[in-house]
Amino acid sequence: MKALVWHGVGNIQLDNVPDPQIEQPGDAVIRITASAICGTDLHFIRGTFSDMQPGTILGHEAVGIVEAVGDEVRNFTPGDRVVVCSTVSCGVCPPCRAGHTAQCDNANPNGPEAGTCFFGGPKATGPVNGLQAEKARIPFAANTLVKIPDGVTDEQAILISDIFPTAWFGAELADITRGDIVVVFGCGPVGQFAIASALLLGAARVIAVDSHEDRLAMARRQGAFPINFEQEDPVEVIKKLTGGTGADCAIDAVGVDSQHAHHGPASAEAEEKADKFAQEVAQVAPETHPQHDNWIPGDAPTQALEWAIAGLKKAGRLSIIGVYPPTAEIFPIGKAMNKNLTIKMGNCNHHTHIPYLLELTRTGAIDPAGVLTNVEPIEKVMEAYEAFDRREAGWVKVELEI
Repeated sequence: MKALVWHGVGNIQLDNVPDPQIEQPGDAVIRITASAICGTDLHFIRGTFSDMQPGTILGHEAVGIVEAVGDEVRNFTPGDRVVVCSTVSCGVCPPCRAGHTAQCDNANPNGPEAGTCFFGGPKATGPVNGLQAEKARIPFAANTLVKIPDGVTDEQAILISDIFPTAWFGAELADITRGDIVVVFGCGPVGQFAIASALLLGAARVIAVDSHEDRLAMARRQGAFPINFEQEDPVEVIKKLTGGTGADCAIDAVGVDSQHAHHGPASAEAEEKADKFAQEVAQVAPETHPQHDNWIPGDAPTQALEWAIAGLKKAGRLSIIGVYPPTAEIFPIGKAMNKNLTIKMGNCNHHTHIPYLLELTRTGAIDPAGVLTNVEPIEKVMEAYEAFDRREAGWVKVELEI
């Protein structure tokens, strides 16, 4: 079968690989009908998340049709249409029963202390082969798959495999209540759904910070107040838009590949912190292999966090759902502590949220497909990755048709 395989930093290839098979009684094999490219995938190619294993199939978002199930999979049969939870979970251990399915005790082959197991990730997460392929083996399938209800399309469901639940999880971490002013840093796919989630949870005003006009325009269409950090100082504008007090809560939907301002009033502070940012990049991305204008790590890993902390009110709330690798050890903890901020973070508990979001979609409360901007065949996956990595105008979220 065809699959997108990680061979090294800056080196991915569409290869022919063996079809997956049932290996454990809890497995299922699915025929993938649609996958997608996520910003997290780019971390592995840029080198901002290390210890990937050569030969790993990339991708952690998919919908498909069940082809075979192991003896312990009682809730699915061949022919069922399913969405894959990006994180693997058993459903029976104490963390899973408490809803913390991203911290499942049993899913990660490296043991219960290893943390989140997800498809297409580095050694510490399994590794478990990913979903940018024609077929996939799904471990702990009884809990890692969710049936797609009638009336929900592949285009909608693929966005509920990871990015919508991650954003919803981030909005819940922020404890958004009716009347809150929320700032979302990063208007990529997760950021767009963070805006939507904040509004669904009752936020009175959502401020969106990014530097790409097409993404800011999408945020504006949702009703957000856009800030282009290459044209304005985001912290100053946040203060103006909140009556001088700062936002009630902020969501970091950027992560380790954050960028600092290169133009405008915010660039002066970035120049002063150039050495600090360079140190951060060296820490999180010790190996990089840029190719022309592709696979270039972000130049300021903590910039979004610093702006978020500065833009929050006293005793505000910070939610971090952007991906940071274990090697990231620099954080402005002193500034956060001295504002009495509450900080919550983590990997999304996908199985906990996906059934509810599928129901919201089925009833028409939201149409996730509004964030989908590009649909490409798997044969064009390399070109799609390169355009998405460059953040070309119009490339916000990419579905791969298998």
